Amino acid sequence: MTIEEMKRIKKEKGYSYTQIAQMSGVPLGTVQKVFGGETANPRYDTLQALESLFNGESGTHSSVREEEAAYGSVKKQGDYTVEDYYALPEDKRVELIDGVFYDMSSPTFVHQRIGGEIHRQIANFILDHKGSCIPLMSPVDVRLDCDNRTMVQPDVIVLCDRDKIMKWGIMGAPDFLAEVLSPSTRRKDCLKKLGKYLNAGVKEYWIVDPYKRKLIVYDLESGDYPSVYGLNGKVPVGIFGGRLMIDLDMIGEMVVDYPDEGRD
Repeated sequence: MTIEEMKRIKKEKGYSYTQIAQMSGVPLGTVQKVFGGETANPRYDTLQALESLFNGESGTHSSVREEEAAYGSVKKQGDYTVEDYYALPEDKRVELIDGVFYDMSSPTFVHQRIGGEIHRQIANFILDHKGSCIPLMSPVDVRLDCDNRTMVQPDVIVLCDRDKIMKWGIMGAPDFLAEVLSPSTRRKDCLKKLGKYLNAGVKEYWIVDPYKRKLIVYDLESGDYPSVYGLNGKVPVGIFGGRLMIDLDMIGEMVVDYPDEGRD
């Protein structure tokens, strides 16, 4: 069985990366890399374990459904709600977009450093200028459309309207959002989330692509977008009128190809 055939079955059945890892015995990080396209040629034992799962040799399809039923009703992708989101186990990280669950892999070391550095520079600027906006880092629940079908967790958030703060997170669109791309989230962050953020009223959206060493900036409020930068020099943050310049040289230095031993 090819990886593409497995991807087709995964999509049809609505399986998450976590479920595939639990039922096949393959480490979650490896599952994410195989299905995200980062690992083109999996090891033989990894491929055998995945084939056993998708061929149904170990009866795991029913086990996956049983696991889902334990914490919430089994529905078709597109029918899930915020209530289903809250019914998930606490250690299960997903985003809910228009009733569809999207599995969220654990961020890599580089991913965390980049998001943390953007947050640090913004937070320092707000603090130095005694601003009222609030900088935040994932995980923070954002009920983007104020409905019951979407809950996202952007990597970096700036919220200036404090009336949107709830005990559980944010109700409505923040002013500024940044996402750091990974192979498994590229399509979602670049297409699905872009449209959602635009329609919800987000003013500014940054996409950092560490693999292509680019920053894509969408000024959603004015419609003047996109602007594309290399990870060098300084780039203004539009919601602060350009008074804050993010130092991309520091972010570019963080894009390092670290060893991948120890995950399999």
